[in-house]
Amino acid sequence: MPGVKKHSTQTTAKDDPFGNGISVLQNMLSASQTYLKGMLAYTDSFYTPYLLATRYFQQAEALRLSENPPADSLEAYMGLLENNIELMTRSLNGSARMMEAYARNEADGLAEALHQGFWEFNPDKLAQFTARQAQLLDLVVNVYPKAIDAIEPEYGFHFERGEHALVDETDRFLLYRVAPSLPGVKTRSGAKPVLILPPYVLGANILSFLPGEQRSYAHSFSNQGIPTYIRILKAIDATPALQTMSGEDDALDTQRFCRTIFKAHGKGVTLNGYCQGGFNALCDLLSGKLDDLVDAFITCVSPMDGTRSKGLARFLKRLPRRFNDLAYGTKSLPNGNQVADGKLMGWVYKLKSIEQEIPAAAFYRDLMMFARQKSGDHPISKTAAALNYWLQNERNDLPLEITRISFASYNTPITRDGTLPVRLFDGKLNLKRLKEKKIPWLICYGTHDDLVEKETALAPLDHIDAEVTPFPKGHVAIATSWSFPQSACALHTRFGDGDYRGPVRFHMDLDAALDEARNQAANASRPRPSTPAVTRAGEAAPHAAEETATARKAAPKANKKSSAPKLAAKKKPTPKAKAAPAKTKKTAASRAPSAKPTGHRGRGTPG
Repeated sequence: MPGVKKHSTQTTAKDDPFGNGISVLQNMLSASQTYLKGMLAYTDSFYTPYLLATRYFQQAEALRLSENPPADSLEAYMGLLENNIELMTRSLNGSARMMEAYARNEADGLAEALHQGFWEFNPDKLAQFTARQAQLLDLVVNVYPKAIDAIEPEYGFHFERGEHALVDETDRFLLYRVAPSLPGVKTRSGAKPVLILPPYVLGANILSFLPGEQRSYAHSFSNQGIPTYIRILKAIDATPALQTMSGEDDALDTQRFCRTIFKAHGKGVTLNGYCQGGFNALCDLLSGKLDDLVDAFITCVSPMDGTRSKGLARFLKRLPRRFNDLAYGTKSLPNGNQVADGKLMGWVYKLKSIEQEIPAAAFYRDLMMFARQKSGDHPISKTAAALNYWLQNERNDLPLEITRISFASYNTPITRDGTLPVRLFDGKLNLKRLKEKKIPWLICYGTHDDLVEKETALAPLDHIDAEVTPFPKGHVAIATSWSFPQSACALHTRFGDGDYRGPVRFHMDLDAALDEARNQAANASRPRPSTPAVTRAGEAAPHAAEETATARKAAPKANKKSSAPKLAAKKKPTPKAKAAPAKTKKTAASRAPSAKPTGHRGRGTPG
């Protein structure tokens, strides 16, 4: 592999124990230096946010220590100490498990090398073993980071290139139309459009993961010819209007964008929120500002009731109430505005899963990734490189008011009557409004998602019906793995034992049903070609005249009785026309790869 250092291995002759011994020493020295460099780099990436957290903590406590009674402060600090001890214990256990896993993976090779070295006085295999360790460490510490940096041109939207049209903008957002990444695919202007709302913290580029490799959530729509739009945050450091943005601003800007899209295509918009963007989209919908603009809703791995989270909610509950406050993560900007620190928010997610994210555990996890590969080349996949590029670079600061909305959803549950713990425009937001507006909702979640668990994503099912689609793997698998069109759970297909619909298939079926309904309505509004058709036949014209005369003679007799029965008789064919929507649904479903009925409504959907 290019960039991998060559180490002294089995090329030394077996009958040269001195040369092999020198190779062992060289490899061990190289491996030790690389190991120390790697551990420092992994520790730095973890503890830099920790130093930020310490600074914010000191700023907040400088005020609160003087405002609270000493006894209350002592109780809060003892609770914080208990929480920190628990985190330390989990981090040590996680590090020990990963080190043990690596040791087990390499134990056989080490035992064989030591046996040959000490019993046969031949250090050849020991030279090979130490060369392998030095090479693996070089891959993790030097080659892997370079591959991550090199993937940047292929990762993300790269709006600066001008490939995607800027359609509209507000003081806070930009609206882009996503161009297809496949040659020859053209956007169908008459198709039903979709508007994607990405998460605030994790950024939008994860939804354009590797478009050149056909691994992109947004392009899985646009490559089907669907008018695909995405809402992009402006740079928060340079945009005061975004720094002070409220939930109401979010709803109004989304309303403006939906109007723009609706005017361009003449069809209702499918609103699609990913992760945190799904909860914000739900709030916008329930506020009523998107009425008559949005007629379908899709959420992917979105936290709808954070109090049901087994990981993050548990972490927040363990914190003393005094420290479960946004003041401990607030950054002051040079212009005096305050925002939530995105790096610190990302670090909180690491603390939630500290067993896997503590530096030693993360280092040995990456080491194991290469050690388990059978081939000697140790290739680095573009998927792994792009995923790590996202993890290392995509962290955005948040407006405080938007952060408070997410904070409320993780600390206050949805009420029994379906009311969210958030208010917009001084009004309640109730889930049952979606039912009143007859907006179909597809909820997608990851079966192994440890960030937004199944219970968190499916909380609305306690109050309203929705279609549910479970995807294997974790939080971003829908955007990375399953956006590939040939994958087992491709987004534009039906898949699994439940004949589940991916989000693109869900949208396409709605569009097909809408077109079918419009065609039927157009056909029904046309005058029936009864007399002209008979006249064109030529031969039947005299009979038509006779029937008309007979009908005129019979009319006076009919007037003597009530005309209601006759009117009812004439309207008998109407029920057949009303049955058309059922045929429409069946036709739309049959266009998917599998024509089985969906049947995924309600709480009992398989997980």
